[in-house]
Amino acid sequence: MLKLIPSSVEEQISAVFDTVDFSKKRNPTSQEVEILRNNNNFSSDTDFKNLFVEDDFDANLIKNSEFSGKIVIGKLQDSLLQYHDLKLKTGIINSSLNNCVLGDDVCVKNVSYLENYSIGNRVILFNIQEMSCTLHSKFGNGVLKENEPEQNRIWIGVGNENDGRAVLAFEEMLTADAYLWSKYRGDKELMQRFIDLTENQHSKKLNTFGVVGDDSVIKNSSLIKDAKLGSNVYVKGAFKLKNVTICSSYDEPSQIGEGVEMVNGILGYGSRVFYQAVAVRFVIGRNCQLKYGARLLNTILGDNSTVSCCELLNNLIFPFHEQHHNSSFLIATTILGQSNIAAGATIGSNHNSRSPDGEIYAGRGFWPGLCSDFKHNSKFASFTLIAKGSYQYELNILYPFSLVSSDSETGGINVLPGYWFLYNMFAMARNNSKFSARDKRVIKKQHIEKNPFAPDTMQEVLFALDRIIELTSRWLKANDERFKNTDEGLFQSAKDFLHQNPNSEIVLEDPQCMKKNGAKILKGARGYKEYRKIAKYFAVQTFVDFCKFAGIEVITNQKFQEAQQIPLYTKWINVGGQIIPEDKVNELFDLIKSKQIDSWKQVHDFYDDCEQKYSYWKVRYAIYVLEKLYSKKISEFTTEIFKDIISDVLNVSNYIYENSLSSREKDYTDYFRTITYSSKEEMTAVIGTIHDVKFLKELEVTTKEFNESLQLLFADFM
Repeated sequence: MLKLIPSSVEEQISAVFDTVDFSKKRNPTSQEVEILRNNNNFSSDTDFKNLFVEDDFDANLIKNSEFSGKIVIGKLQDSLLQYHDLKLKTGIINSSLNNCVLGDDVCVKNVSYLENYSIGNRVILFNIQEMSCTLHSKFGNGVLKENEPEQNRIWIGVGNENDGRAVLAFEEMLTADAYLWSKYRGDKELMQRFIDLTENQHSKKLNTFGVVGDDSVIKNSSLIKDAKLGSNVYVKGAFKLKNVTICSSYDEPSQIGEGVEMVNGILGYGSRVFYQAVAVRFVIGRNCQLKYGARLLNTILGDNSTVSCCELLNNLIFPFHEQHHNSSFLIATTILGQSNIAAGATIGSNHNSRSPDGEIYAGRGFWPGLCSDFKHNSKFASFTLIAKGSYQYELNILYPFSLVSSDSETGGINVLPGYWFLYNMFAMARNNSKFSARDKRVIKKQHIEKNPFAPDTMQEVLFALDRIIELTSRWLKANDERFKNTDEGLFQSAKDFLHQNPNSEIVLEDPQCMKKNGAKILKGARGYKEYRKIAKYFAVQTFVDFCKFAGIEVITNQKFQEAQQIPLYTKWINVGGQIIPEDKVNELFDLIKSKQIDSWKQVHDFYDDCEQKYSYWKVRYAIYVLEKLYSKKISEFTTEIFKDIISDVLNVSNYIYENSLSSREKDYTDYFRTITYSSKEEMTAVIGTIHDVKFLKELEVTTKEFNESLQLLFADFM
């Protein structure tokens, strides 16, 4: 139903012009007014006194347009604006404007309705049906304006279909913020403080203006309402942009393409949304892509992620997520990044005839195979690879870097611990390199640990080592007469067995990995051996990196003693991609609840401080890892122990390169790889040679440098 707008509301609207310096503006002269009239322009003020212009104002550039409310126009001279193949003259043509502020040298052409917008300098608005902003716009932020009811607040229901983990979006939101907010729901005081932090940084006044930053282009679009667009934005053919912030800058321009619909959310700097993609209730991080009909609802997507041809509902996803194949589906998950969802994977809620409140929680490197499906609730350790299959019962995969497959005979699953180290080291070694190459962010607000060997994964490795010992002790009790009726010495005997029989083919049983049918742990002894090696490699690699950072040429007992003065943290949390000690996260919570931290900026400063200290905390943790492996203090390590460590680490270092090389060589030597080519020359022309693999060249150099550094650093112990 149509209604008249009271004058009081008009006064509210005019309040947004308070930032305009009208002393530097003027009304059009009588001569300019005459030109405006002759060019078929109309105004709610017959004398065009509602127009405020600069001295550099060419009235001839305004044609066939209508003005109401206040209109502020910057410098307007006869010139040409060009973006790629689009060339348009500056001016206002065939458009209707109400309460707008225009910057210098803009082109507004064929804009049927433009209301309550502040337009930057050198902006093109071309062929737009409606572009307007309400007084109560939040631009995708989960806040309320004065006197608005709570039901107007827009939440993002991440991690759970029933909104039990819902969070409020805000323009500077990081995946770290969303994780802490969604995860620690039992602390009601903390939850309220998160709301306070979000509310405190936004005005509640009913006087919002839409914004388009400098050097932006918006063309051939249907509806843009309650939108804040940064500088250098390119929007072409968008269907709907409503209640959104599109972050963009000269260094990190964002783009919106054809048929796109984005409602109630925030798009990060340098991100691109194309080809009929839909996003509703969302935060999309920096340097992300959403395209080819993808549907993203109630989801927060971390930096450097690509999503296309699929559907994502109610998810919290950390950086470096890949999901770009047809028919994949992801719902009610928290995925800790560096993940890849294969075609046909349907990771749906499967309500089990109960409430749709089930969840999936997956560590870094989650990689389900083609057409995989899982039952909620399920949990996966870091870098879990799941073979194609339908998994009938809930899973709890406790072993990082493992391969999981279904067992058709038992109805359970098989788990191969340390699979990546045993059979696919090329992919693992390439992990850090490929993510670094994909990180195109200019400003890196969200800290991201890209190395697969880090405190978060190593704490999982330490747990898996103890778990394999425990399962081996059960196996010994069932199969060794010495332990039939006693547990005395059982744990140590199991440990000794694993050390003495590293290639044992015993099959362990772990009932905790799958509901009802449990799991067979295959090659557990080999997995145990590989876990120990990789833990040593992590520790020594940490020493090498730290010494390089600190300018230390040789490690001595004194250096170890100094490192032991650093605070020791043994529990780590992946906070949005950044690895932070659990104790520091609890400290952050205390500071927030005591109001010593009272803004999200201060929270982000806390993350920055943790990142600055991360290398120190990590080196202290590395010492702890070695002490756990050898069950003694590092001060008690003998020369033989150090030689054992260095020997293992050198073997791992060389193995990483050699196995990566041999893994890749198969792509060039395997018979079945060659059958589609009529000649070796054709194959070389299509896929190149192994000598063309840039990563392997780099790995060869870095391996040599690491080995040399390692031997120099530990010379005193050799």
